[in-house]
Amino acid sequence: MAKAPVLTPQADDFPRWYQDVISKAELAENGPVRGTMVIRPYGYGLWERMQAELDARIKASGARNAYFPLFIPQSYMTKEAEHVEGFAPELAVVTHGGGKQLEEPAVVRPTSEMIINASFARWVQSYRDLPLLINQWANVVRWEMRPRVFLRTTEFLWQEGHTAHATYEEARDYAAHIHREVYADFMLNVLAIDVVPGVKSPSERFAGAINTRTLEGMMTDGKALQMGTSHELGQNFARAFDTRFLSREGSRDLVWQTSWGASTRMVGGLIMSHGDDNGLRVPPRLAAVQAVVLAIKDDPEVLETVRRIGAALTDAGVRVEVDDRTDTPFGRRAVDWELKGVPARIEVGPRDVAAGTAMLVRRIPGGKEPVAIDALPSLLPGLLEEDQALLLRQSRERREARTSDVRTVEEAAEAAKAGGWARLPWSEVGAEGEKRLAQDAVTVRCLTTEDGSVPEDAEAPGTVAVVGRSY
Repeated sequence: MAKAPVLTPQADDFPRWYQDVISKAELAENGPVRGTMVIRPYGYGLWERMQAELDARIKASGARNAYFPLFIPQSYMTKEAEHVEGFAPELAVVTHGGGKQLEEPAVVRPTSEMIINASFARWVQSYRDLPLLINQWANVVRWEMRPRVFLRTTEFLWQEGHTAHATYEEARDYAAHIHREVYADFMLNVLAIDVVPGVKSPSERFAGAINTRTLEGMMTDGKALQMGTSHELGQNFARAFDTRFLSREGSRDLVWQTSWGASTRMVGGLIMSHGDDNGLRVPPRLAAVQAVVLAIKDDPEVLETVRRIGAALTDAGVRVEVDDRTDTPFGRRAVDWELKGVPARIEVGPRDVAAGTAMLVRRIPGGKEPVAIDALPSLLPGLLEEDQALLLRQSRERREARTSDVRTVEEAAEAAKAGGWARLPWSEVGAEGEKRLAQDAVTVRCLTTEDGSVPEDAEAPGTVAVVGRSY
């Protein structure tokens, strides 16, 4: 029987528990420069699965992958005033290279609106070149004052999409499509996190955007995590770079643009949404290893059986790893897989072989039971889908149970300080209310509607503010 791993209990110290999981599940560690991280193979495997799922959805939306330089001329960053003001405190700037002072300092990519727009201005000539839909997978650098692995690091990994359109309506609709059909679909149906869709308040918008759509997830401790954003950029960046196209009518018009991104912060969200005092719980649709088959003893029949089970499950479409490292104690291996949150463990010893059964241990709902070996290929895929649905249901139930409907900004602040979210009419908050909330380290996470749909913008009638503390 697996012994419970030594983790700080969530109820005692949630931040310490989070760090314990990252360390003991071998997800990542701090890098040598403050604020950086080394992502270990198991943690990077989670990110690779996220990449694959998102990349497929992005390509299905018509975007193509490209790559743009890491270094951006400093002069580019000054072309859009609101953008540079928003990012100025986070910029890393290179002033020397090759032993010499650079003629122009280079900013290490904090986001790529500026460098990509320099290319868009050359690539877009007429309406025939539109829409231009580009995505890149890259690293970015934002100098972080209070780093935390996966959640806030000086360097992190992400995808960032950038598009140019002929009309405002096309750009608006594409930003909404990415928000709904790419990000929300992925987070609900793969990450099993019941995110709340909405728009950011004017003060919380992306620097340089005219509207920002967001997806907010509630973590186990009741705080919010911004999981992904999709921005309408209007014509601000097109104007800065004079990105124009010849319309069908013969006029030279500025393009309308979007940008959108999701990052390795999602790995942190995964940990804090589904983890428990025994470690990770990874949604089966995301898991790089959905089932691990463990040999309990170094016995020829046992080893042959676990390999046969592994092959049969692979044929059934399950992502499997066979753990036949019998030179490592079984208990230690079982605890390691428990920590890593693999959805199913199939444990096989001599008695199991003799009985034609294996012990099935389910990480997500908990519990174990003997199962006929020959039944595993037909049984396990359905159980994994049950576990996927359970995680999403638990995420939704937690959010609903810890969200209060209130009437005043003061009540909203109290609800957030108590470890939950609050909902109240945006008309009762406004800019002044946001300042009051900030005094208690509380923010408006997003603006939504009574029925949970996404308003066009903050001024839409009936808009509701979702308020909470955040990471």
